[in-house]
Amino acid sequence: MEHHPSMKKIFRDVMALSLLALFLTPLTPLHAAEKKSPSPFFPFCIDWHDAKKRNFTEQAAMLKELGYDGVGHIWLDGVAERIKALDDAGLKLYQITMNVEVAPDKTPYDRQKFKEVLTLVKGRHVQFCLLVGGGKPSDPSGDPHAVEVLREMSDLALESGSQLLLYPHVGNWVERIEDSCRVANQVDRANVGVMFNLCHWLRVDKSRDYKPLLKQAMPRLWAVSINGADNQDENPGWDHYIQPLDKGSFDIGGFLKTLKELGYQGPIGLQCYGIGGDTKLHLANSMNAWQTLTGNRK
Repeated sequence: MEHHPSMKKIFRDVMALSLLALFLTPLTPLHAAEKKSPSPFFPFCIDWHDAKKRNFTEQAAMLKELGYDGVGHIWLDGVAERIKALDDAGLKLYQITMNVEVAPDKTPYDRQKFKEVLTLVKGRHVQFCLLVGGGKPSDPSGDPHAVEVLREMSDLALESGSQLLLYPHVGNWVERIEDSCRVANQVDRANVGVMFNLCHWLRVDKSRDYKPLLKQAMPRLWAVSINGADNQDENPGWDHYIQPLDKGSFDIGGFLKTLKELGYQGPIGLQCYGIGGDTKLHLANSMNAWQTLTGNRK
């Protein structure tokens, strides 16, 4: 018996919406009862600049001690090792960042490795943060091919219970949150959403008026990254736009208040790229700032 194509789409979307409901249900680790913020909090990009060069097991022990809910992983390598370290510590893998190319003459992603990682994370409700390159930043002429690529990835990810998030990154084809929303809406899949990244928004948007952008993104806004930052920096690099959460002149408290007012309850990642020294020190400072900002100081 053959199913009508429309019935296949309905079945797929029902499955994806059920999985989305699981993502939006606040997680309850051991210390969650003490938290007033519904959003899990985890760092990412902590691997490269740590003066102590901690391995995954050491990182997991550190994060558990500091009170983080888990971590974000960069690229598709080492995922099994990361999962084991987190499982042993009772922590969660929230995100995996990966590159996707949408230039017509490029292989868009490593399909086989992506499928292998999807098998590893099945049932863990992991978000894949897609850095989408291969075209001029914000150029809508690349939309049709990108939509085709992302729908294929959506189909592959569906059974695992994973989400795909379009991650705005300065210099990439998806550079702005507006690009993420435009493309995700065209992909029109219940497991494809967007992520707002504070540091990249600060770099590409001089308006500093984030509320209408967050409001626009809310139907598919399933992750947000924050960090300490200064309001303006005309120089290249990230020294002023990526700092520990207790540093910088940008009003992080006001930003989090706006998210709460809009009803956002998804995970919040702490961007740590480029922050040197002993990672434990700046993560401890950021956790202290997070607890103050969310009213969880003991």
